[in-house]
Amino acid sequence: MIAVTGATGNVGRPLVRALVAAGERVTAVSRQLPPEGEELAGVRHVRADLAEPESLKAVLDGVEALHLLIAGGGERLDPQGILDAVKSGGVRRVVLQSSQIVGTRPGAASHQHLAEFEDAVMRSGLDWTVLRPGGFHSNAFMWAESVRSHRTVAAPFPDTGLPAIDPADIAEVAALALRDPSHAGRTYELTGPAPLSPLEQARAIGEAVGSPVRFVGLSREEARAQMSRFMPGPVVDGTLAILGEPSPAEQRVSPAVEQLLGRPPRTFAEWAASNSAAFR
Repeated sequence: MIAVTGATGNVGRPLVRALVAAGERVTAVSRQLPPEGEELAGVRHVRADLAEPESLKAVLDGVEALHLLIAGGGERLDPQGILDAVKSGGVRRVVLQSSQIVGTRPGAASHQHLAEFEDAVMRSGLDWTVLRPGGFHSNAFMWAESVRSHRTVAAPFPDTGLPAIDPADIAEVAALALRDPSHAGRTYELTGPAPLSPLEQARAIGEAVGSPVRFVGLSREEARAQMSRFMPGPVVDGTLAILGEPSPAEQRVSPAVEQLLGRPPRTFAEWAASNSAAFR
């Protein structure tokens, strides 16, 4: 049995589907159960909250491998409490979804909690694999309403490119690591196939929906004001630093997805085409 936390999220949903397609028994763990009719056949859907480690014990009975997703926002969780609950449930292997920033910006306040989780997992005595994805293609969903209403995308740093990744590619790598113990003790940085700027993303969305999308540049201050509505201050500042002044390591394309999956990572244009309904 394999358990997936964050099972209703951008990575969790395709990960559950990939594991089911591979013939695995899956427990899908999330704070809220999926709406009626959206449950996957053969999947055990359960409610639990990483902020309440005791809630994990009842859902991990019989689970051998766990995908542990820790959000990159400001929520503070207890790494040791979570891992104690994981081990008491009999789990032997953990795949931790962390962030590229832990490696490229050690000590960054915005992602210190993920660094703490990495350290705790590596010292836990469990078999572990750490995934460090860069930015997600699905972050472009934040533009969906403005594209639908006004055919516009507003963002700072229009010409600065980063090699964002399709969450489905992260899911496929996670499924591989969960099923194959030879990946124990490895840390994989995951990116898309090429750096792409916000301006280029807007053009790709326009091609996906069949009509031009106008790009509106934001100043750093305007972007900070918008992002502060739903992100803690340190996370806003850390994100803007990466978007505006990425290091060479953050702009580098990692070979890991192609090496692990035997194919190139999906492009942003492919993601936009697959998700064009959200922008129409």
